[in-house]
Amino acid sequence: MEKGHDSSTSMAASELYTKFARVWIPDADEVWKSAELTKNYKHGDSTLHLTLEDGMDIEHKLDDKTKNLPHLRNPDILVGENDLTALSYLHEPAVLHNLKVRFTDSKLIYTYCGIVLVAINPYENLPIYGSDIINAYSGQNMGDMDPHIFAVAEEAYKQMARDERNQSIIVSGESGAGKTVSAKYAMRYFATVSGAATEANVEEKVLASNPIMEAIGNAKTTRNDNSSRFGKYIEIGFDKRYRIIGANMRTYLLEKSRVVFQADEERNYHIFYQLCASSHLPEFKNLKLGSADVFHCTNQGRNPVIDGVDDAKEMCTTQHAFSLLGINELNQKGLFQVLAAILHLGNVEIKDRDSDSSIIPPNNRHLTVFCELMGVTYQDMSHWLCHKKLKTAQETYIKPIPRLQASNARDALAKHIYAKVFNWIVDHVNKSLRATVKQHSFIGVLDIYGFETFEINSFEQFCINYANEKLQQQFNMHVFKLEQEEYLKEQIPWTLIDFYDNQPCINLIEAKMGVLDLLDEECKMPKGSDDSWAQKLYNTHLKTCSLFEKPRMSNKAFIIQHFADKVQYQCDGFLEKNKDTVNEEQINVLKASKLDLLVELFQDEEKVTSPTGTAPGGRTRLSVKPKQIRSAGASSKEHKKTVGCQFRNSLAMLMETLNATTPHYVRCIKPNDLKFPFTFDPKRAVQQLRACGVLETIRISAAGFPSRWTYQEFFSRYRVLMKQKDVLSDRRLTCRNVLEKLVQDQDKYQFGKTKIFFRAGQVAYLEKLRADKLRKACVRIQKTIRCWLVRKKYLRKKHAAITIQRYTRGHQARCLVKYMRQTLAAITIQKFQRMCVQRKLYLQKQAAALVMQTILRAYMARQKYQGLLRNHKAVFIQKHVRGWLARQRYKRSLRAIVYLQCCIRRMKAKKELKKLKIEARSVEHFKKLNVGMENKIMQLQRKLDEQAKDNRVTSERLSCLETSHAVESDKLKVEVSKLKGIEEEAKNNANRVTSLLEELERLRKELTTTQKEKKTIEDWATKYRDEMEKMVAELKQQNGLLKTEKDDLNRMIKEQSQQMTEKMTRALAEETQQLESDLNEERSRYQNLLTEHLRLEERYDDLKEEITLSVSVPKPGHRRTDSTHSSNGSECTYNSEFAESEESSRHGEDVTRGMDTSLTLKLQKRVTELEQEKSSLRNELENKEEQFQRARVRDDEEHKKSRGAELEYESLKRQELDSENKKLKHDLTAMRQSLLGNAGAGAGAPGSPPYKVLMDQLNSSCEELEVRKEEVLILRSQLVSQKEAMQHKETMTEPVHYAEDVHKMKDSGAITQAYLGLKETNRSPRFLHKPLEANELLNRLRLLEGQMQQQRRSYDNEVEVLRGELQSVKEENNRQQQLLAQNLQLPPEARIEASLQHEITRLTNENLEMLRTEDPTAYRSAKVNILRRMVDLMEQLEKQDKTIRKLKKQLKVFSKKIGEMGAGHVETISPGQMVEETVRPVNIPRREKDFQGMLEYKKEDELKLVKNLILELKPRGVAVNLIPGLPAYILFMCLRHADYVNDDQKVRTLLTSTINSIKKILKKRGDDFETVSFWLSNTCRFLHCLKQYSGDESFMKHNTPKQNDHCLSNFDLAEYRQVLSDLAIQIYQQLIKCMENILQPMIVSGMLEHETIQGVSGVKPTGLRKRTSSIADEGTYTLESILRQLSAFHSTMCQHGTDPELIKQVVKQQFYIIGAVTLNNLLLRKDMCSWSKGMQIRYNVSQLEEWLRDKSLMLCGAKETLEPLIQAAQLLQVKKKTDEDAEAICSMCNSLSTSQIVKVLNLYTPVNEFEERVSVTFIRTIQTRLRDRCETPQLLMDTKIIYPVTFPFNPSSLALETIQIPGSLNLAFLTRV
Repeated sequence: MEKGHDSSTSMAASELYTKFARVWIPDADEVWKSAELTKNYKHGDSTLHLTLEDGMDIEHKLDDKTKNLPHLRNPDILVGENDLTALSYLHEPAVLHNLKVRFTDSKLIYTYCGIVLVAINPYENLPIYGSDIINAYSGQNMGDMDPHIFAVAEEAYKQMARDERNQSIIVSGESGAGKTVSAKYAMRYFATVSGAATEANVEEKVLASNPIMEAIGNAKTTRNDNSSRFGKYIEIGFDKRYRIIGANMRTYLLEKSRVVFQADEERNYHIFYQLCASSHLPEFKNLKLGSADVFHCTNQGRNPVIDGVDDAKEMCTTQHAFSLLGINELNQKGLFQVLAAILHLGNVEIKDRDSDSSIIPPNNRHLTVFCELMGVTYQDMSHWLCHKKLKTAQETYIKPIPRLQASNARDALAKHIYAKVFNWIVDHVNKSLRATVKQHSFIGVLDIYGFETFEINSFEQFCINYANEKLQQQFNMHVFKLEQEEYLKEQIPWTLIDFYDNQPCINLIEAKMGVLDLLDEECKMPKGSDDSWAQKLYNTHLKTCSLFEKPRMSNKAFIIQHFADKVQYQCDGFLEKNKDTVNEEQINVLKASKLDLLVELFQDEEKVTSPTGTAPGGRTRLSVKPKQIRSAGASSKEHKKTVGCQFRNSLAMLMETLNATTPHYVRCIKPNDLKFPFTFDPKRAVQQLRACGVLETIRISAAGFPSRWTYQEFFSRYRVLMKQKDVLSDRRLTCRNVLEKLVQDQDKYQFGKTKIFFRAGQVAYLEKLRADKLRKACVRIQKTIRCWLVRKKYLRKKHAAITIQRYTRGHQARCLVKYMRQTLAAITIQKFQRMCVQRKLYLQKQAAALVMQTILRAYMARQKYQGLLRNHKAVFIQKHVRGWLARQRYKRSLRAIVYLQCCIRRMKAKKELKKLKIEARSVEHFKKLNVGMENKIMQLQRKLDEQAKDNRVTSERLSCLETSHAVESDKLKVEVSKLKGIEEEAKNNANRVTSLLEELERLRKELTTTQKEKKTIEDWATKYRDEMEKMVAELKQQNGLLKTEKDDLNRMIKEQSQQMTEKMTRALAEETQQLESDLNEERSRYQNLLTEHLRLEERYDDLKEEITLSVSVPKPGHRRTDSTHSSNGSECTYNSEFAESEESSRHGEDVTRGMDTSLTLKLQKRVTELEQEKSSLRNELENKEEQFQRARVRDDEEHKKSRGAELEYESLKRQELDSENKKLKHDLTAMRQSLLGNAGAGAGAPGSPPYKVLMDQLNSSCEELEVRKEEVLILRSQLVSQKEAMQHKETMTEPVHYAEDVHKMKDSGAITQAYLGLKETNRSPRFLHKPLEANELLNRLRLLEGQMQQQRRSYDNEVEVLRGELQSVKEENNRQQQLLAQNLQLPPEARIEASLQHEITRLTNENLEMLRTEDPTAYRSAKVNILRRMVDLMEQLEKQDKTIRKLKKQLKVFSKKIGEMGAGHVETISPGQMVEETVRPVNIPRREKDFQGMLEYKKEDELKLVKNLILELKPRGVAVNLIPGLPAYILFMCLRHADYVNDDQKVRTLLTSTINSIKKILKKRGDDFETVSFWLSNTCRFLHCLKQYSGDESFMKHNTPKQNDHCLSNFDLAEYRQVLSDLAIQIYQQLIKCMENILQPMIVSGMLEHETIQGVSGVKPTGLRKRTSSIADEGTYTLESILRQLSAFHSTMCQHGTDPELIKQVVKQQFYIIGAVTLNNLLLRKDMCSWSKGMQIRYNVSQLEEWLRDKSLMLCGAKETLEPLIQAAQLLQVKKKTDEDAEAICSMCNSLSTSQIVKVLNLYTPVNEFEERVSVTFIRTIQTRLRDRCETPQLLMDTKIIYPVTFPFNPSSLALETIQIPGSLNLAFLTRV
């Protein structure tokens, strides 16, 4: 271990141990504790003044003798490094602290320590072992990724392939440290990356061996729930292609004692508990098992259950693994019987018979079950369990044994049986994993127990520690060797390093007279015992060996000083365990068993076996020399070897194997004994670190030059320590010069060829210098900035003060001016105000005088006027009073009458008023009033008006009454005065006066009553008016409320409508998005199926090739690999090559049987699934077609009811047209043959066969007019028959229908046929069920006779009609001749059409006129039928016209050919002949005009076409010099010609050959991006051409009329379009893979490692496993490399004419790969998670976005794929301290998963001392806030995702007739048509 003076570097101790320096001091609880110096250390000081982290001040005393100073602590930026050797100070506390920080704070369980991987058991399932992590580590250098078991496995796999050397992975550690899991994950990695995981199940078998070995070899201990109680070494074999082909397992030292004994809280082997948990199953009923608590072998630990483990479920896993490894059910049943028998044997109770003998009670239940299961007799087994046989030289006798010995013998038998079962299972596992082919290399995985020390250590611990001593020696030698090689490689002077050599300890154990030798010798002694063996050990080694000690308080134990610690071993049981004896008679009883498996277990008792019984077959022979076959005697002697001797031999073989391989070390550490997750116990950890050799590795490294830097890394890191003049062009010389200045002691460093070597502590010193320099620079920067800031602040204040002064003075001046202005204004205002006051007083006095004068004068005038007026009125009153008195007498009587009338009318009005009041107050009235509010209001208004009018009348009447009463009163007063004047006269008339008085009183009463009534009426009117007004107001209010409610309802309806519209819009958008997502998923699934199908095809082709090669060597050129199967299974994609491959596969059938059956079953299963899917799709299509056909048949049947006669005509017409087409085809074929057969010089001359054939064709074309005339006549006869049928339909009975049918039969043959049909009908079974009667026969004869008579009469009528029509026919003939003369002047096509149209119109009109006059109903139905028929005829005519035009085009083509062939002949003929043929050259100017954009080729030229156009075509020349997509256009033009000539065979073969050839060229050159891009573009163009010219209207929208004429006319190639679409998908996926292979090596280097912005991030010190430098060398990739490659991809696709939409999809996929790979690498690299690297990534992403803008691809979705990477870069740069920061991070990182965010925060590492780490509390806050997120727990992005591709239709505007074929394509055999 490093000492204090070693910690002192080139600087003196007084310079290193200064104030604030941090050191490590020993601590009893935490092993090491950190402290900080509070005072500088001076040489000679005996104490150090320190402050602990908790703030306590202490004084640390130095050792008086050594004066060793405490270990210095590393800088914070080095804490948490991936490699412990990267630490500047290499010592125990630094290692322990680094592991603790990584484990507890960063949750990282793996750490490198030089060549060792330290793995700490987290006691928690971590998501770091998925397939995505495996893919991320595959192909990476070991130092380029964070430490991981996969990195070690990848390094071993890579070295095996690179160095052609076998590898070993040595996994060690104590129980519970995770050795088995680490070994399991290493094997899983090999199974995944070997490339054959889906082609053979060897990997599955290798992995399936784990649950079996865990079941029979693992058990629960106090330290581990799944502890391996044996050691194993698995050799995984590989072939030359480095694929797993087999495996072999060797086991060591099974802990057999656990079968019969377990300590508290421990369990037996898992298999026993699995059997007990499954005892209720039917297949285990015969084992008679129960709960594990019942059996002695499983209940001693008193804890038979493991939390979280279901033993019954694990039993199913074990059974499945047995089946997968080839152990059949019979053997499994036998194994379970034997294991159950062991449990029952443990419960067999042995009792004392006496002190020297024992007995088993009779009919012991457990022994009975044991014997039944084992197939042995009860008597024999019970006898030999209590007796033993002794042999002497003379005789043999049987001796009983005491109970204790019998119990030990029983337990020994159980252990021996279990060991046999274990060895048998291992042997069969090896047989199943044995390679069937020759093994090329192997990787061994050693899972072996670590160093163990317990309170009581026995023979097992001794063997385990002995094995660890051997492994530690091998480890030390390997580390020493690597160090030496590194020094020699760099040409550094090598000095011998002193390291611990444990050879003396190994000699103490295994040398002659060693511990094992003495133990074997004691075992041979007849009376040997553990005590005597202990005394021999004391006598032999106690004084001679310093590593051997004797305990003070014991004579039965010894102590050995191992490399890790002292261990005390108890001698009790050593001899018994070493002998491992079993009663031979018990074995003989078992050999006589009826159980075949048991006999097989013990049949090798006499054979030489290893401790595990495994055979060496099936694996590569090592460098160990093979043993010679021993004789039988030697075998017998070998059988007596002790366990220790056997273990020593097997260990020696293991060491030879390891020495012959390249080892890789994994040291597993158990962090605590309580199995708490991520809890670190420093005491337990440091014990294991010392025991596993990690600290020894550190010590060896620290003894030399542990820190190593390349010159470029040193220059980049410490550039700040150099001056500008020190920087030279030679980096090595620059580093040398600078280092010599910085470090004076040259012994502290060495210069190698490529690296600088530093001793321990030098890097920390350089880091201190760098930090000091940066700190000084920071202080200077801060000083300058602060000065600048203060000066800016001063200038700002000065400017502000001047500005304030300026504004203040201006304000004061303005205030003065304002005051002066206000004073002047006040004086002016006062002047004018005083003037106004005086003027106002004067005007008031003047006005008052005038008013007084006016009033006085007016008063005097009024007084004079009043006097005159009084005189005039007095005269006037007198005149009128006198007149009134005269009139009053007359009116008195009249007034009394009127008064009586008023009273009566008043009574009636009161009654009516009461009635109206009652009615007004009633409920019904109010209801009526409420009905029709507005009408009621109008009525009420009208009533109010009437009432007001009545009131006015009443008021006028009352006023009249009052006036009259007033006049009467006046009159009465006058009379009273008159009566008083003549009182004496009145005395005589006393009675009269009395009556007058009474009358007067009555009138007064009436007046009073009238006044009261008036008041009452007025009150009622007022009240009524108020009520009406109130009612009107209420009605108006209700009306207003109703209007408001109406408005509210309208608004609510409008809002609801708007909400519903928005809701529907959102729902529609969501549904659309969901449908798009489902479509993308379905498209992705379909394309994945295509990929799987293609892979199966390729695998199938490879298998066929292998089979063919293994059977026979094929003849060259006679076999072609078939790769042409289309995805839809269409038979048109198969060709003769497939038949050849089928034939070859039949020849290789026998070989196939010998191959891996599981592979065949998988392929068959996959093919069956594909066929089922295909058949289901086909059945669905057929069902749809059947439904369509049934619907169509129903429609046809309904239509036939009204078109009975039309079907007959249509069939006749079709037959004629078919015969015509056949004739034309025959003529055309004859002409072709004639042209081909006579291609000589005179082939085109007149009279030659081609010329004759051409003339015949022309003549046949001219005869079409006659055919059309015949069709017209047929149509006419058909219409006549329809007319007659309609005439007889309504009037004829059923016999009349028969007569009508007979009438239609024009000849005797038809009548005969009708009669025969009737006779057959009579003979049908329907009429033969009973004999016919005579009456029926007579009726039928009469019926026939009536029909004959009716027919005769119809014939007579017809003769008369025909005679009448003869004249009309003649007239029609004349008219037709005129029409014919007119038609001859028209073109041929128009001529035929016009004739037919004219004839149809004429016939239709004639028939309709006849029907109209006879039957209007029949007329309407006939008109409809005729119109339908006309439409059908027009469609038929159009089809025939197309056919005729096509034939005429062919005739024109052949006429041109004949003209060309005759052109050369014209030169040699005579002038007379030329004169005769002058009219022929008229076709010459029309050659280019009539070119139809087709290419003709011969059938035999098809292979040449495919070869020149596809197989041998160079994409680069075509892309540069020719139009894009030229091969696709040429292939389509050839296809058009095949369609034009209606050659289906030619179409099929051309398309099949094209598809096959494209697949072949892609299989041959699939890794060439240019080739794949070229054929992707051409395949898409070919697919677009098939759509554009398919004739489908949806694809013809953008076509020109000429392009529409070029559409395919004979074949529907929709199925082939699907095949081509599938092919395009496959090519696209291959393009993506090719592109990914090119980009993959560039991404990490260019996006992460390369410094695009120089100087932003410094290089941190690295350990032994160097990472890729971030400084750009000549061979490294940069961001510019990626951009150049992307531009190259883009330009290549553009040159090839790839569709723009397809280019966008490719770019999106490219950017996804870049983002995913970069993010995955970032998540697996701690050194990349820093603030400066985040800025670097964001800059790189901005460059990628700029590239997208330059290419106009910003809208293709590529930028969105980089969003996770952008957010990860932002996460590295944002502040990470407070809760607000956590909230901001959670809202910002919405594209990152929770695990990714936490991983980045855990990995965040400061590059400089000025940065701060992320606290654990902050990370927990982030986890709490993101707890509710619903997301997948996957850590890494899936880089294998390929977005589903679509091929939007992209029509071409290029005219086919303008395409020219260049001569460079060698396609001269193609002829343009």
